[in-house]
Amino acid sequence: MSKPSNDSTVPTRLIHDTCLCLHTQRAARALARRFDEAFRPLGLTSGQFSLLNAMNRETPRSMGEVAAILAMDRTTLTANIKPLERQGLMKITIDTADRRSRRLVLTAAGKKLLRAAAPVWKRTHAALEREAAIDANALRSGLRAIA
Repeated sequence: MSKPSNDSTVPTRLIHDTCLCLHTQRAARALARRFDEAFRPLGLTSGQFSLLNAMNRETPRSMGEVAAILAMDRTTLTANIKPLERQGLMKITIDTADRRSRRLVLTAAGKKLLRAAAPVWKRTHAALEREAAIDANALRSGLRAIA
């Protein structure tokens, strides 16, 4: 009696070894954990840092603009800004040009926290680039092309 074919594992192994989506998701989670740990003493997550940074402009950005920068839908953005708003790090204002639109504004406390987080980001990022056996500029370029 012959053994049953195990051909069904071939696609699984191929996907495991080559899937850009899988490897990007795994890398994103690992990067987020690393930056979360670095920002923890500031009471900040990597996602919150990115969100605060996306709002850090002289002219406040609209919710749609911030959502596009972060490649996130508006519902997810709304859920993510609520804790920052409760902490007094940002506020939502009415757009003077279009009263139906909302603008996201960093408060003085949000700007202060972002200034405190910037050196943490810089150190963590520099260490990551030193440790990674990759061309970081080529990776950034490839990721931008995909996004």
